[in-house]
Amino acid sequence: MTNVTNVTKTAGVTTETVETDAGTARITWHRAKKARLVLAVSHGAGGGIEARDLIALAEALPAHGVTVARVEQPWRVAGKKLAPAPRTLDTGWRGIWPALAKSGLPVISGGRSAGARVACRTATELGAHAVLALSFPLHPPGKPEKSRADELLGSGVPTLVVQGGNDPFGKPEEFPEGPYRLVEVPYGDHGFAVPKRADLTQEEAVALITDAVVEWAGSLG
Repeated sequence: MTNVTNVTKTAGVTTETVETDAGTARITWHRAKKARLVLAVSHGAGGGIEARDLIALAEALPAHGVTVARVEQPWRVAGKKLAPAPRTLDTGWRGIWPALAKSGLPVISGGRSAGARVACRTATELGAHAVLALSFPLHPPGKPEKSRADELLGSGVPTLVVQGGNDPFGKPEEFPEGPYRLVEVPYGDHGFAVPKRADLTQEEAVALITDAVVEWAGSLG
């Protein structure tokens, strides 16, 4: 049973805590005035919702009719430094889903890195409208034989992958063919950081991400 325990509002942003079987999760809402979709995005195993791509999406998408919910898994809310096992991450995601879906709008299940894996694994079960996979960790760095492609290919719903061109967890050319769309961020690493010598600035790289997601979200039925 999911139980909302606290809701606060600050400068147009709403923060909501939700009790799950994995502990207390937190949702930071960035609401569109005339929303037609909800995009829920969670963080990876080594960072939080302050990641540059998650912040950029929260700032850009509401103007296009997409409410953005940045989700902090219970382990992050509890102040722990190491993510738990994938099964526990899935439990936390299941627990916050009713709060994401309560508006009755279609929900895009998304996340970066480990959060993208969670979104793919649970999409069909939870009735996600689509999946947004940011920096999908196709394999551990230097270990391409330990592929996680089955998770991506098994999402069962329309899926967009946004991947850095130099991501050590899987470069775009390493991804198998499948029923998903992939957008490359040239020169980008796992956090979409680009070197100063790159042909595009960091701002342009982030804009490429938000533009791709806006266009893709607009194409969803």
